Amino acid sequence: MTSASPPPDGGDVRHSPLDAEHRSLGGRMVPFAGWDMPLRYGSVLDEHRACRTGAVVFDVSHMGSLWVRGPGAVPALQGLLTNDLGRVGPGRAQYTHLLDDDASVVDDLIVWWVGPEELLVIPNAANTAPARAAVEAAAAGAPGGADVEEVTERRALLAVQGPEARRRLAALAPEAAAVAHFGAVPTSLPGGASGFVGGTGYTGEDGVELFVPVEAAVDVWRALLEAGVVPAGLGARDTLRLEMGYPLHGHELGPGITPLQAGLGWVVGWDKPAFRGREALLAEKERGPARRLAGIVLADRQVPRAGCAVRVAGSAEPAGEVTSGNVSPMLERGIALAFLPPGTAPGTAVKIDIRGRSAAGAVVKPPFIKTGS
Repeated sequence: MTSASPPPDGGDVRHSPLDAEHRSLGGRMVPFAGWDMPLRYGSVLDEHRACRTGAVVFDVSHMGSLWVRGPGAVPALQGLLTNDLGRVGPGRAQYTHLLDDDASVVDDLIVWWVGPEELLVIPNAANTAPARAAVEAAAAGAPGGADVEEVTERRALLAVQGPEARRRLAALAPEAAAVAHFGAVPTSLPGGASGFVGGTGYTGEDGVELFVPVEAAVDVWRALLEAGVVPAGLGARDTLRLEMGYPLHGHELGPGITPLQAGLGWVVGWDKPAFRGREALLAEKERGPARRLAGIVLADRQVPRAGCAVRVAGSAEPAGEVTSGNVSPMLERGIALAFLPPGTAPGTAVKIDIRGRSAAGAVVKPPFIKTGS
């Protein structure tokens, strides 16, 4: 395929521009947020460790892409999203939240500010439609006006991650490899195509994300693999983000979950006069959140899963429940994120109910491991 498109049978599943490449590599394809994407090519464990020790590439073309352009582009996003664009500027990227009126996180997303009046909003795949609707509404009322254009179908997004990522990319595209951490700039890509690069990722390792015109996607992908970058799927992406304690929408963020409950108050520009959900979030800040996201490390390799009850040692009643869990490939022990009462301190002994068995663990403050980034 040469573009992100629905399947030939007219179904609702969307495909990456690299769909044929994944299949040729033996990728195990799975449905994810309306897309058919690779879960793994071989072993999730091997792909995870390759990212921690070398360099991998993830196809993340299922993420959305919204260009916001015009004199009102910055005011529109500044008045809609939680973080303060005044903290950054052109050439920089910023992690931020889109809230509902009750301060629930509709989506956590990245904004690449690549030109004075040109910003790229990258929402999660499942939330592209509501994010687009919110951005369009904000743009319609912005002083000076702003245009919103969704270009998800016209580009690929590739995340090149790992301690060796920049070195391997530098041999193919030195300009892209040199982007600053959380920088966001136009760039030349492997093969000479023009695109954009952000010094961002979702693994805890150094690396970049490449915005690639769809017609160049296969060439860039193949060039990366020929340079020794290992293809990795969504399975490793999830275990990597879990080791860092990064939230996943639908688990640690979503309806009924606020930035404060998720421990992400730092993504809020508290001094901004307006953003959607501000009043409800300020009220919660004043009274204090009723729960907070915490990490748990188990004593063994049992696998905690979302929904498992968490009990503070000595109590018969659940204190909270797991939102995400797995075995850490680097620690070789079970790890989990869970919502617990706000006073639950690191070191607190807990037990997680896993399929009728009680797994002992302790509360920790994520990340679960240290990386070089």
